[in-house]
Amino acid sequence: MHIVNAKGILSAQNGINIYRGCSHGCIYCDSRSKCYQMSHSFEDIEVKANAAQLLENALKRKRKPCMIGTGAMSDPYIPLEKNLCNMRKCLEIIDKYGFGVSILTKSNLILRDLDLLKSINQKTKVVVQITLTTYNEKLCKILEPNVSTSYERFKVLEIMRDNCIPTIVWLDPILPFINDTEENIRGILSYCEKAKVRGIMCFGMGLTLRTGNREYFYKKLDEHFPNLKEKYIQKYGNRYEVTSSKNKELMQILISFCRKLGIMYNIDEIFSYLSEFKQSENEQLNFFDML
Repeated sequence: MHIVNAKGILSAQNGINIYRGCSHGCIYCDSRSKCYQMSHSFEDIEVKANAAQLLENALKRKRKPCMIGTGAMSDPYIPLEKNLCNMRKCLEIIDKYGFGVSILTKSNLILRDLDLLKSINQKTKVVVQITLTTYNEKLCKILEPNVSTSYERFKVLEIMRDNCIPTIVWLDPILPFINDTEENIRGILSYCEKAKVRGIMCFGMGLTLRTGNREYFYKKLDEHFPNLKEKYIQKYGNRYEVTSSKNKELMQILISFCRKLGIMYNIDEIFSYLSEFKQSENEQLNFFDML
């Protein structure tokens, strides 16, 4: 890792990334793409040492509280976070100023901060988003080698459910010839049903590949799935969107499941839900008393 003092932390869309790079080793990671212009090795994680202070400065200037999002580019609960506690410090700031938070992660390290998530959720709103790609634990350790297994993430969803914290599952990516099976999709959906998730985010049964992550993905295919790289190249060439030939039937399974249980699956609806801020009347009065 290397440490920097960042100039800013909060994006125009109220998103934060306290780390840049990742050590989870997911073979399909889009954040490796060269279009993001990372000037250092992906595994040489950039740590924004002043992230919490920058966030506090930014939230102080906000006239109205809102949802703060994190995890879109870099998982905030990478192994380094266990000792550095930068995400926890940011949650303390979010809690202090009465903002909401939406977190996307693949790690059960988020449970360390359950006390803060409960505190924020009592005042405003917390949404925990968990990525699930495969129901098969052995396959999970190949696709996502340095992160909590699918079952461990499922247990996170259950714990959030038991603490009245809403959850969204990202069913993404689904890799052609690897995890694009009915058995896998139904297995993941069974987790979603048991955990009573609020929504399931799925952009289609497939993945995206572009310069940077394509090369890494193909390298890992050669390591774990001999001759599959050639199959990808023959079928998809250099396409950005790599869609499973089973997309239609698998999406129908997903949609039917969500409709039956009243689970959100429309992408626009889910994004709207994630950005929608709510606050109790008492907390709203307290916030404006602080100004």
